[in-house]
Amino acid sequence: MDAPTPLRAKTPNLLKALGPGLVTGAADDDPSGIATYSQVGAQFGYSLGWTMLFSYPLMTAVQGLSAGIGAVSGRGLAKNLKLHYHPWLAYAAMALLFAANFVNIGADLAAMGAAVRLLIGGPEVAYALLFGIVCAAVQVVVPYTAYVCVLKWLTLSLFAYVAVVLVAGVAWGEALRAIVMPTIAFIGDYFTAIVAILGTTISPYLFFWQAGEEVEELRRRKLARLRRNPDEAGPELGRIRIDTLVGMGFSNLVALCIVVAAAATLHLNGIEKIETSAQAAEALKPVAGEFAFAVFAVGIIGTGLLAVPVLAGSAAYAVAESFGWPEGLDKKLKEAKAFYATIVVATIASVAVTMLGFDPVRALYWSAVVNGVLATPIIILMVMMARNPAIMGGLKAPPWMIFISGFTALVMGLSTIGMFVF
Repeated sequence: MDAPTPLRAKTPNLLKALGPGLVTGAADDDPSGIATYSQVGAQFGYSLGWTMLFSYPLMTAVQGLSAGIGAVSGRGLAKNLKLHYHPWLAYAAMALLFAANFVNIGADLAAMGAAVRLLIGGPEVAYALLFGIVCAAVQVVVPYTAYVCVLKWLTLSLFAYVAVVLVAGVAWGEALRAIVMPTIAFIGDYFTAIVAILGTTISPYLFFWQAGEEVEELRRRKLARLRRNPDEAGPELGRIRIDTLVGMGFSNLVALCIVVAAAATLHLNGIEKIETSAQAAEALKPVAGEFAFAVFAVGIIGTGLLAVPVLAGSAAYAVAESFGWPEGLDKKLKEAKAFYATIVVATIASVAVTMLGFDPVRALYWSAVVNGVLATPIIILMVMMARNPAIMGGLKAPPWMIFISGFTALVMGLSTIGMFVF
């Protein structure tokens, strides 16, 4: 977002700057995403690692756009849609987002339960239900400042996949050549994999979450919305910029590690079909050893504990903002009962995806379809919001961010079409 020139020179301390952007980026590597990246590495080896470099500027621009809208306007995406465009746009986006998140949460909880079963045995569904209860309870009971700290610490669980790469026996020369100088395969499966990667890394729930969290950051630090407080605009937008760059970079680095680890172990040993993250962990055991298997499985649990609250929280922001309910994790339960009820329902009820015997792979496919369909119009609407003076005042998004975000909408639109064509 644009800000007065003198204020841009103020660069915030890196550790203090990290917050919503870091958590958002880490939550992008949820168990469902891990399954996608593992499948890509198992099926195509190192040849699709380049997509992590390609998607980085796209997701950085789009997430920066959503964060800026939240911080400058002091409102989440759904609330801005309802106030400045048409209520039915907010309602439609909210309904699609909730449906996709509900399925995604169920699949993530199932993957976490399966990971525990692989490690210690026992009933997978019971573990999934227990994780759902814990994730919902933490959001409802733990104060916001402590909860944010918990989420930040949970991002460390993603280093599990860096550890797996270090023991996977990667052919680094081959891997770097494939990443930097890729060979494009003009076949249906290759492009379907690209669609899956883009759908996993650029997801609408991340837009709603980061915008909502930036609003809460303003309240936590007792700042007015930035359009009404230009003296704070420069430092605050600088913090958001650093936070988003680091968070999305961390997300893509971990995703690349998963692709490379799967390529160096599973693909090299002829294992080319992975449908869930737990399957990926199990397949690693005979080819990469007990340590890689255990670390990969523990990573699934850690990333799930991070991602499930983000998925449920983003759905709750969208629902509460659409209906005008009090919202925010910084509010007490009695102040935002409907908001917290949405979190609990979205989290615990989603275990039905596992308990009722739905195919989690098929469920995730349709979740990806919904996310793909939703991503393009939401990005276009965010571009409109970010240039709307009624929303942004004099802090409209800069042209480069608008251009990259518009290009991202085009890529996501073509990806959605490709999802049906191939």
